[in-house]
Amino acid sequence: MAARTRSSAKDRPSYRCTECGWTTAKWLGRCPECQAWGTVEEYGGAPAVRTTAPGRVTSAALPIGQVDGRRATARSTGVDELDRVLGGGLVPGAVALVAGEPGVGKSTLLLDVAAKASGEDHRTLYVTGEESASQVRLRADRIGALSDHLYLAAETDLSAVLGHLDTVKPTLLVLDSVQTVASPEIDGAPGGMAQVREVAGALIRASKERGMSTLLVGHVTKDGAIAGPRLLEHLVDVVLHFEGDRHARLRLVRGVKNRYGATDEVGCFELHDEGITGLADPSGLFLTRRDAPVPGTCLTVTLEGRRPLVAEVQALTVDSQIPSPRRTTSGLETSRVSMMLAVLEQRGKISQLGKRDIYSATVGGVKLSEPAADLAIALALASAASDSPLPKNLVAIGEVGLAGEVRRVTGVQRRLAEAARLGFTHALVPSDPGRVPAGMRVTEVADMGDALRVLPRRPRREPADGADRADREAPVSGGSPLSGGAGG
Repeated sequence: MAARTRSSAKDRPSYRCTECGWTTAKWLGRCPECQAWGTVEEYGGAPAVRTTAPGRVTSAALPIGQVDGRRATARSTGVDELDRVLGGGLVPGAVALVAGEPGVGKSTLLLDVAAKASGEDHRTLYVTGEESASQVRLRADRIGALSDHLYLAAETDLSAVLGHLDTVKPTLLVLDSVQTVASPEIDGAPGGMAQVREVAGALIRASKERGMSTLLVGHVTKDGAIAGPRLLEHLVDVVLHFEGDRHARLRLVRGVKNRYGATDEVGCFELHDEGITGLADPSGLFLTRRDAPVPGTCLTVTLEGRRPLVAEVQALTVDSQIPSPRRTTSGLETSRVSMMLAVLEQRGKISQLGKRDIYSATVGGVKLSEPAADLAIALALASAASDSPLPKNLVAIGEVGLAGEVRRVTGVQRRLAEAARLGFTHALVPSDPGRVPAGMRVTEVADMGDALRVLPRRPRREPADGADRADREAPVSGGSPLSGGAGG
């Protein structure tokens, strides 16, 4: 009977999460480790219960004050914007995962980093699994990423990659990409969950043992998430997301995870024919320089991580030719624009917006999703509806509620300091903005009624062709607390 019991326990099936690898003796609809639904599947017999005897330690435990922290000193990659996101550079032994959409510029940036980080005492090994060595050489010629200490290999076998590490002995490894390399010891095609876990685990062990920094390129799914098991993001030290619209020049590298620095840093890059370059002051990409004022434009200051960026919001309203007017947005959330239209109509008493086609967009490909841009969106729409340009050198910062109130946002002082640095002299902000930069004139607004007074009052004109008089008058009344007539 005892033998039969042991046999049945041995043959009992076991279940494993295909997302993170967590195992259990019974099936569950949701993995308690990674919280994913429907990923627990049967894979074989129940795991045998084993005990591990104490073994010989590799290094003695020391008081934390006696641990030498100089071994974890970051070394610059040669690209200032990437160093900003990494927290100063690459730490020896650190493994960073760089993920992004196809064609966004990941390989171009990392090839440039590989060339600039290489030196007489710092060899760099660039392993490509997606292209041939000659194709990478052509890109290196185009962007000027040539160095005598940069080694290039085209491999898709994990054992061959580890062999190159023994031969070259690099201080920096760039692997493009982790989904194209496979281990012959593991069943499955390259890019599968088991293969990605094995390849990442082997390279992480090699990085820690050699004190070698590693940059892994990762693919993304159609939803924008990193392809492969979630365990990959837990294993690496740094996770960077490469973002950008392929039709725009701007590229953003956003830190999602960083064991050696802040996770809210953003690096700005410009992609062009000669390669990719960092932008220490990217606000120029998000602004339109014009001599004459244009209605429907308003400037705001957004925070990308901890970095303030001045951005321009544009709006255009035209008479609709169809029963259901169009609402088109680019770089802005459609839901927030719709909320601002409802607030302007109900709280700002601007009734003609509901019967017009409305187009709203940002300049330079930047995406504004934080609520601090609400006030600028509302003022741009009101300016377009009244055909009245906003005052010159004006920025608007604030979140707008459904009751029409203007709420406080985080980082107002940093936003105002950035606006003042770029030469803007007027600002609309919520109450109690804190310390105001010298030379900056700040107007505190409590609601949309206060904010709309910045629009110049247009003279009353007689309606023509039977048009409604209200549609030809300014949507707001009262004088403007800020003088001027040029748009941002």
